[in-house]
Amino acid sequence: MKARLPQEYQAKGASNMNQMIQKAHKMQEDIEKIQEQLNETDFTVTAGGGMIELTMTGGRKLKSVKLNPDCIDRENPEDLEDIIIAGVNAMLEKVEEETTKEMEKATGGLSMPGLF
Repeated sequence: MKARLPQEYQAKGASNMNQMIQKAHKMQEDIEKIQEQLNETDFTVTAGGGMIELTMTGGRKLKSVKLNPDCIDRENPEDLEDIIIAGVNAMLEKVEEETTKEMEKATGGLSMPGLF
């Protein structure tokens, strides 16, 4: 024998489910808008005490690398390589932090692995 919920509870459940679905769709739209905005936003960092300046989009596309001529040493290219690596890593970290911050606004802090 199956138990049945009273009619008023059955209607509430369906209404709550519809509200949850609407909220999920709204959240998805908000996330897509944020992702589009971030993809169009440029982020800039400097590294090596200002020896290099990198600009990248929120979509993680490197747009420019500006080198201070003083950082170019033909006898020691490893220093320049290290500065570039440090700059790219700092840039990726900055973009990731900004993406996480903006997504948390849209999701209300709800963690959604693999979403962003």
